Amino acid sequence: MDVGGAAVLAGHVAASVARNAASTILVFGVAFLIGFRPQAGPLDWLAAAAVLLAFVLAISWLAAAIGLLATSPEAAHDFTFVVMFLPYASSAFVPVDTMPSWIQGFAQHPPITPVIETLRGLLLGTPVGTSAWTALAWCGAILGVSVAVSGVLFGRRTA
Repeated sequence: MDVGGAAVLAGHVAASVARNAASTILVFGVAFLIGFRPQAGPLDWLAAAAVLLAFVLAISWLAAAIGLLATSPEAAHDFTFVVMFLPYASSAFVPVDTMPSWIQGFAQHPPITPVIETLRGLLLGTPVGTSAWTALAWCGAILGVSVAVSGVLFGRRTA
C-alpha cells in the first residue's frame, strides 16, 4: 500500500500532540492536587487550550523537521536537549525584569515567553495584553516554516 509522505509526517505529529495533551492533562491534575486554583472561566480555559495546542503543534512539527535533518538519533536528541532549556531563559519561572540585564533582551523575545504570559494571564485572570497575538504569531511562523521544511526534507530522504 502506497502511503504519502504527508500522511507519515502528519501521523507522527498527531501522535506527538496526543502524547503532549495527555501529559498536559496529567500536569494539570497534579497541579490541582497540590493547590493550583485558577481564576479562569470556560472561555479562558478554551483560549488557553487553543494557545497551548497551537504551541505544541508548532513544536511537534519543528521536532519532525529536526528529526529529518539530523544524521542520527543522537543528533536529534542533542537538539531537543538544547530546546528543553529555552523555558529557563523566559518568563516561565521569574519575571523578565528581575533577571540580570544581559539576559533580559533574550528572555523578552523567545517564542515561549508570550505563550507563557498568555497562559498565565488566561488562567490566573491577569491582563493578557498583546501576548496572545504574539504567541499565536510565533506559533504560526514556527508551524509554517517547520511544515515546509519537513516536506522538503522528507521528499529528499525518500527520493
